[in-house]
Amino acid sequence: MAAEVSLPVPISFVSGRYLLFSSDAVTYLRREHNICGVLMGTLPQAPQQNVFLGLPLELMPEETKLLVEKGVARIVDDFRYHNDAMRSLLQEDRRKYLEDLNRDGQNVSRIISGRKEQRREKALQKVAQKAIARSSSPQVAVAENAEEELFESPTRPGSSMASSSSNVSLSSISITPATTYPLLPDQPPAEYNMDLPQVPTSYAVFAHLHSQGYFLSPGLRFGCQYMAYPGDPLRFHSHFLVYGFERDQEIDLMEIVSGGRLGTGVKKGYLLGFAAEPEDSSSEVRTFSIEWAVLGPSRRDFEVIRQLSVFSAIIHHNPTAISLWTKQCNYALHDGRHGLHHVRRANPTLLHQRIL
Repeated sequence: MAAEVSLPVPISFVSGRYLLFSSDAVTYLRREHNICGVLMGTLPQAPQQNVFLGLPLELMPEETKLLVEKGVARIVDDFRYHNDAMRSLLQEDRRKYLEDLNRDGQNVSRIISGRKEQRREKALQKVAQKAIARSSSPQVAVAENAEEELFESPTRPGSSMASSSSNVSLSSISITPATTYPLLPDQPPAEYNMDLPQVPTSYAVFAHLHSQGYFLSPGLRFGCQYMAYPGDPLRFHSHFLVYGFERDQEIDLMEIVSGGRLGTGVKKGYLLGFAAEPEDSSSEVRTFSIEWAVLGPSRRDFEVIRQLSVFSAIIHHNPTAISLWTKQCNYALHDGRHGLHHVRRANPTLLHQRIL
């Protein structure tokens, strides 16, 4: 069961970025409000790679503004809050916090020493089993014991000291906390709240698609502003490449053509949208989906027409061949060849004229 999250969720503003450091808050926003964000933290166990990342989670300005407007989150000046909180921290609280960290380190050392003891016991059991097997054949056991005595190194008197030093090193394990929540309160005071972030003109389209239940993520991977998913991106592929613009903004035709071709090439729709009244936050948002289609007949369509003209004389005198050939042509024309297929639908007598 997920832990309860106190609302509004504090979003830390650090160096121009909007970050979330709480895993419970990240899970809550993803599950309840369709906010995914982008993980940007390095995993301690795999620091030399950037395929799998961890906390903190970075939010887009659009996501941050949307959450604040819905009353789910608030923006906190994290730098100023931590500096002031650390200066005003009592000495007793600081000492208690360090003692808790030391206690956690001792617990970790006990776990590690317990695992080492288990491995040691398993090794001793294997040695005992080998000794039992050797004792079953005395001659072999005598020869093996002689070899072991010849090549075995003498016991060192400092072995006990080495084991004791290892115990000391285990007891001195230090814990570096990932968050300051145990030391500082979960909810910073309201005096550290910040204003809404500056967002691009595409925010109206972002908010509109989010209200329709879409998950949105940055679209840099496909050369657009956002990628719209019908559900959680871990379960669905994106359906639209989203681009928002102003109502009176001029758009180059080449951008529309390239966006449509790109969307069709990756099996997505290219979605354009704008707010009817940019000054009104509750204004209607209009969207258009563009898909690229083949214009004109393809080389295969011309080959079908050529074959029809070559065998027209034979087909003209054989009604059965006409029916069979028409079925074959219909299959060829419907096989993804939009150009000639649309021409035939517009002029049904075209194929008949070609045959006759």
